[in-house]
Amino acid sequence: MDERLRRWRMVLGGDADGTGCSLTGADAQMDGALAALYNGGGEGAERSGGLGASAPRVARWLGDIRSYFPSTVVQVMQKDAVERLNLTRLLMEPEMLEAVEPDVHMVGTLLSLNRVMPEKARESARALVRKVVSELERKLVQKTKAAVTGALDRSARTHRPKRVADIDWDRTIRANLKNYLPERNTVIPSRLVGYGRRQRAVQREVVLCIDQSGSMAASVVYSSVFGAVLASMSSLRTSLVVFDTAVVDLTDQLHDPVELLFGTQLGGGTDINRAIAYSQGLITRPNDSIFILISDLYEGGVREEMLRRVAQMTASGVQVIVLLALSDEGAPFYDHDNAAALAAMGVPAFACTPDAFPDLMAAAIERRDIGQWAERRLERTAT
Repeated sequence: MDERLRRWRMVLGGDADGTGCSLTGADAQMDGALAALYNGGGEGAERSGGLGASAPRVARWLGDIRSYFPSTVVQVMQKDAVERLNLTRLLMEPEMLEAVEPDVHMVGTLLSLNRVMPEKARESARALVRKVVSELERKLVQKTKAAVTGALDRSARTHRPKRVADIDWDRTIRANLKNYLPERNTVIPSRLVGYGRRQRAVQREVVLCIDQSGSMAASVVYSSVFGAVLASMSSLRTSLVVFDTAVVDLTDQLHDPVELLFGTQLGGGTDINRAIAYSQGLITRPNDSIFILISDLYEGGVREEMLRRVAQMTASGVQVIVLLALSDEGAPFYDHDNAAALAAMGVPAFACTPDAFPDLMAAAIERRDIGQWAERRLERTAT
């Protein structure tokens, strides 16, 4: 069989009409798995595939696609199956959960079903969530701790560095430009600026304030994992709150991100103003605090009050950061008017990928211009 025809037949689906070739063996099985999900679906369209409403049948299909396709493709197909074929009810069946390829999107779906999930499926759901969380921790913990620790060390400035390696040469040169000797083309440093050694006491307060509306599912998962990592560092005092129309403080769950995730409730309305008001009460040292609001900014509460509270926080010295998403899902939907209003106050709102979050935390700890940081990051990803 011509390889090009074979590939076109796999892409187009349907029968042999148009390509003149039929599929056999593994190709036919792969085509059947794809047809079960993607054939038909339009109004009045005929469906030659379909998964039906049978949990065992769906579980077999999930097992098939895991054997035919790489995990990245399987995750996309699972997400499409949930959305196109309305399989949320079947995800509450243990045999279904055991066949699923764990990923962040599936965790978000399970969390949205948390309150209605039968007890027999709950343990399977926890096992799936724990597997995803463990994988995320493996990828993110080391980078996050290294970035934050380095930033804390650098932010502790001293005018008596003990070692040459502790001298911040950039700041030292700028502080001594008045001592420039043109005839020698050099700067004579009369005052050194260096990095201090990391202190044992808490150096920064970090408050993560997470919108748990349904559209923020992936962001909730990543934020919870990062919150647990930050909470494990003694130099930071980390708090985590989630909100819809109510606010729930989950700080005491940060030692176990799986329990933390099951403490969330995806969906519902949004009252950002109430969440910020609660978060203000957690901040005891404004000049040493970082407040990170993770939200699409669709405010169901009092917008003017929300903006006023952000202005109060920044005026008091709090480093305020607004993330429209913390995920790999691409450009998020968000309230452009509220984002513009925050930007006018000097608080840029932007999306952040999980791999960039450790660097963002380092920039915040060093009190760098977050707007410039975001612009440079966007320029690098564009090129």
